[in-house]
Amino acid sequence: MDTTEIHSRVRESLDQLRRELIADRGDSNHWTGRLSASALSTATAISALSAAYLRSRNAPPVRADRRDSRRGKPSVDYARYLELIRRGCDWLDTQQNADGGFGDTDLSHSNIATSYLVMAARTLAARCLSNEHQGSQFAASQAALQAYLDTAGGIPALRERYGSDKTFVVPILNNLAIAGLVPWSEVAALPFEAAVFPQSMYRFLGMPVVSYAVPALVAIGQAKFCRSSCLPPWSWVRQSAMNPALKVLEKMQPGSGGYLEATPLTAFVVMSLVDTLSTSPLPNANRDRVIASGLRFLEESDTNLATWVTSLSVAALANDPTDKREWSSELLVGWLLSCQHRQRHPFTGADPGGWGWTDLSGAVPDADDTPGAIIALSKLRDFVDPQQTAQIDAACAAGKKWLLGLQNRDGGWPTFCRGWGKLPFDRSSTDLTAHAIRAFALMPTCAQSEAAVQRGVRFLRSAQQSDGSWLPLWFGNQDRPAEDNPIYGTAKVLVDASDDLGSDAIVRGVQYLIHSQNADGGWGGGSSVAGYFASGDSPPATSSGDVITSTMEETALAVEALASLWGYMSVQESAKNPEFSPKTPSLTAATRDAILAGSDWLVGAVAAGRHHVAWPIGFYFAKLWYHERLYPLIFTTAALGRVATLPFICGAEHDDTP
Repeated sequence: MDTTEIHSRVRESLDQLRRELIADRGDSNHWTGRLSASALSTATAISALSAAYLRSRNAPPVRADRRDSRRGKPSVDYARYLELIRRGCDWLDTQQNADGGFGDTDLSHSNIATSYLVMAARTLAARCLSNEHQGSQFAASQAALQAYLDTAGGIPALRERYGSDKTFVVPILNNLAIAGLVPWSEVAALPFEAAVFPQSMYRFLGMPVVSYAVPALVAIGQAKFCRSSCLPPWSWVRQSAMNPALKVLEKMQPGSGGYLEATPLTAFVVMSLVDTLSTSPLPNANRDRVIASGLRFLEESDTNLATWVTSLSVAALANDPTDKREWSSELLVGWLLSCQHRQRHPFTGADPGGWGWTDLSGAVPDADDTPGAIIALSKLRDFVDPQQTAQIDAACAAGKKWLLGLQNRDGGWPTFCRGWGKLPFDRSSTDLTAHAIRAFALMPTCAQSEAAVQRGVRFLRSAQQSDGSWLPLWFGNQDRPAEDNPIYGTAKVLVDASDDLGSDAIVRGVQYLIHSQNADGGWGGGSSVAGYFASGDSPPATSSGDVITSTMEETALAVEALASLWGYMSVQESAKNPEFSPKTPSLTAATRDAILAGSDWLVGAVAAGRHHVAWPIGFYFAKLWYHERLYPLIFTTAALGRVATLPFICGAEHDDTP
């Protein structure tokens, strides 16, 4: 293909994407995005609201205390929740899959966890709504749902899905017990009393849940304790720990009322504490305030990933070689700076200096958003006045210190808390570790950061799979049996990879991406993508009308990673590095061909409007799926910006150069 034609098509698509991405801010100075609606979140909210409403019919309702009234927060009006419950059930009725089950998002496969939560929500809601939702259509839907659950293996299969990690299986069983669908004996006891210890000790106490689920551990642990027998003297110890643990629970609750700004986590806390009102009715102001604030969050929440998608958008736009940061502003930089946490965090006990995923009060600093913000600010540093330059330098230095303090002994970076590591979502992560290393590369070095990077590189090398891929922590592919996403993980490790990673590891990773490229020219996806686009719900991504297998997100990530390594690959092969010759004499040419095919796929997909269809690739709260509206737009902008710099694209090199 003629290089002029290639460059013209890439440039045209890139200009379109840039206009759309910049316009997406609207009147704001930053990006907000939009998370997918979720049957799982909706179901847990319905259960919590229903439990609270049913409690209010049988006993005096929980009310906010006088301090809340003085702040303009009214007492909880439980009557309002009937309409929310009704509307939630109506929406759930539209989300049932053909197999009778429910998935986490509108594009997700059915799974046993979400399906059980919907069953519990409908059961509790039916007691609130009387006969409104119990007609023949509802009965048929419930029968289909029960049939799916039976076919999926029932409660034993639910337990098997999560193994030894109690982070999500215990809340689900707790929800089912509150709904009366399983006996309380099915709910494991959780050591809520451990929450009274200093946060710095949590990692040594053998917590059965991940670090971010401590609020659920407290609330569910108390609900189970109040519903079961426990012999003295241990029962006295646990009873005496209830009020102190509730004080910790309230301290961890943000101003919005939503733990981690997450509906499921907040809903599990609320429904569990409401249940304790029946079995432990003595007044407790801490408990009442947590319930009241949590209910307000469930009613008013507007969860987003504003900090995350803003950082990604800045970096994506800056990839364009013609970009002059004309879209940036003092307000954008100031907003990003304002999202940095400057006090010790009450939820995880994290030191100041990190960034979370949103500017909402429930965000917690983590090892993906912190390097993301550092990289974004570094891209803006040369386009601001001296005062903001100094502010950026100070913020990045604090972020660097924060990251250095979070690194695990194995050399990798976890998400929230150093040293937990026993359960899946507390372990060191390849994608987060690579992200931290990229951030360090943009800041002044020191002996401590150099040593940290070397430990991080060793972790990445040890974590590389036998096929050359890396597996990420917070992203997946629902069409893979293990629901993992090696395309995402490998791309995130390879993008801008330095010599420190080693040519052998880089070559194996590049080979994995090349060999994983789909026949349509893209990456990732699978049968669910093909089925969706074959159904006619959306236009095909290619002018030929071929069935689509790939996703915009995974294709863009792979193209960006390969494009970022083109210069490195060319130099290594021209120098006849042993890793390239004779074993892989044409790897650079193969990389070029993969980039060209992937870029062509992306350009065709943009022309067909595929970048407006986000796919569920992200996880939140214990492997629950989500999709984010801006991911396809951001990732493709970043990828084509990289491609536009390549010599065989922009015409600086003959197209036949290997």
